[in-house]
Amino acid sequence: MTATNPISAANARYARSEQAFEQARGLMPGGVSSPVRAFKAVGRSPLFIREGKGCKVTDLDGNVYVDYVGGYGPLILGHAHDAVVEAVSKAASRGMGYGMSTQGEIDLARLVTAALPSVERVRFVNSGTEATMSAIRLARAATGRTKIIKCTGCYHGHSDGLLVEAGSGATTLGTPSSPGIPEAITSQTVLVPYNDLPGMETAFNNFRGQIAGILIEPIAGNMGTVPPAAHYLAGLRALCDKHGALLIFDEVMTGFRVAYGGAQERYGIRPDLTCLGKIVGGGMPCAAYGGRADLMRQISPEGPVYQAGTLSGNPLAMAAGSATLTILRDSKPYPQLEKTAAALEAGMLTAAKKAGVPLVAQRVGSMVTFFLTDKPVTNYQQALRCNTKAYAAFFGVMLDKGVVLPPSQFETWFVSVTHDQSALDQTFSAAEAALAAAAKCS
Repeated sequence: MTATNPISAANARYARSEQAFEQARGLMPGGVSSPVRAFKAVGRSPLFIREGKGCKVTDLDGNVYVDYVGGYGPLILGHAHDAVVEAVSKAASRGMGYGMSTQGEIDLARLVTAALPSVERVRFVNSGTEATMSAIRLARAATGRTKIIKCTGCYHGHSDGLLVEAGSGATTLGTPSSPGIPEAITSQTVLVPYNDLPGMETAFNNFRGQIAGILIEPIAGNMGTVPPAAHYLAGLRALCDKHGALLIFDEVMTGFRVAYGGAQERYGIRPDLTCLGKIVGGGMPCAAYGGRADLMRQISPEGPVYQAGTLSGNPLAMAAGSATLTILRDSKPYPQLEKTAAALEAGMLTAAKKAGVPLVAQRVGSMVTFFLTDKPVTNYQQALRCNTKAYAAFFGVMLDKGVVLPPSQFETWFVSVTHDQSALDQTFSAAEAALAAAAKCS
């Protein structure tokens, strides 16, 4: 076998993942189905996972890891939760899909609308990208306007109008960050730094009567975990009301994660439209968008705004989502999640202090990011100050010691209800050596 990555290939414990990666590279772009899985940002070859249970995953070589990726958020109950697996198995035994409606759609819709008072009607789709793309189309149709404000460093899926360069200044118009995206499309996107309320006001004034809405992660998670500043979300609500625009919460990550009713429950702000994903499908490909009934009535077939999907409302995804939300509603695990995540935060800060490594912990509920910097992060530009070489060294040692993290400094760690004290102890033990390695990169 020819080593493709000396950092990881030198260690025989990853031999089967390396072999799988060699095969995958000849079949898929970069050998992966999504870019972050390639581990390029941390200088490693990707792991190939065989199975997961609870808070742990096992790779093709049989290595077992405490997992803080959590499928990038949906697995709040841990991997292969018995009740969720049983619900999916029962649904699969009846058929994989029909191209027609099922009771499962009604069941999950009832759970969603009961949890989120702002969502009076909901439409199921297959991915967060579909949800945000569809919500924007609806906002434009409802307002008769074309421009959308998004925040620099916030990720809302890979649809053309949202995949734009990070910009500076309050009203930087988006330019494409990927070949194949026309500037005519991204020119309808207005970029404003996250947590910059005056910048939002300036954007509305500079494009008076042209802004259809603000699309916002109420808690930023795709530049790492960045909480909203005090009064920021309330200020966005007031601006949208003042200027006749719609407030769209991208709760793909935060929905059912930071509270059962998502960030809008946690912060007491009611958006016009909400985009959901991850937990709402219980780990299956599933997402949704919804909002006020008068807005959602404009969606086809009730109204003229067209959106469709062959696999939308797939019965397996509906079963997984309903099982997950029912458990969350009935077991009320959020105090436990808060306690576990707070213990993780405290233990990592203690380890960093011992290692003499600057580390900033930013956490909301069971979402947390440990930034390798000495100052708090409130927006994307501040996140970029982090020492990414140090994070790569930190990541590698953590992996070798049996703890798998998101392979990027700019991602969120997720805590599940299955992370117990033994998982935390293993994490802290690994962190001592990992932070010592990071210290050498400062």
